[in-house]
Amino acid sequence: MFQTISTTQAPGAIGPYSQAVDLGSLVFLSGQIPLDPDTMEFVSDDVTEQTHQVMKNLKAVLKEAGLDFSHVAKMNIYLASMDDFAAVNDVYAGYLKEPYPARAAVEVSRLPKGARVEIEAVAVRK
Repeated sequence: MFQTISTTQAPGAIGPYSQAVDLGSLVFLSGQIPLDPDTMEFVSDDVTEQTHQVMKNLKAVLKEAGLDFSHVAKMNIYLASMDDFAAVNDVYAGYLKEPYPARAAVEVSRLPKGARVEIEAVAVRK
C-alpha cells in the first residue's frame, strides 16, 4: 500500500513531492532543509542551527508516520561544504542512539534555496 505522509509540523513541499511515502514496512522521507514550518524561511545562516532544524523537521515527519529516529535505517546528508561536516555530525549525533543508521555524507554544488545542509532518511517499521 502506497500512502503519503504529511504534517504541518514540518515544512510543506516546495515542489512536486511528498514529505514522506509510507509503503507499510518502509517509510521514505524526502530531504529536509532548514526551513521553519511556520514561516517557510531558514531558521539561520549558521550550519549548526540549520542542522537542528533539519533534524526537527525529520522528527516531525517520522512522528506523523508513527515512528521516531530509532526506526531509521539509512540517512543521506548533503552538505554545501564538507568544511561543515564536523558541526553537522555533532548535531546529528545528538538526535540518534546506537545502533546508528547507515549513512552517507556528501558535498554537493548547491542545495535548494541555498541551504547549507539537507538530510533524507529511510525508516523501517519494527
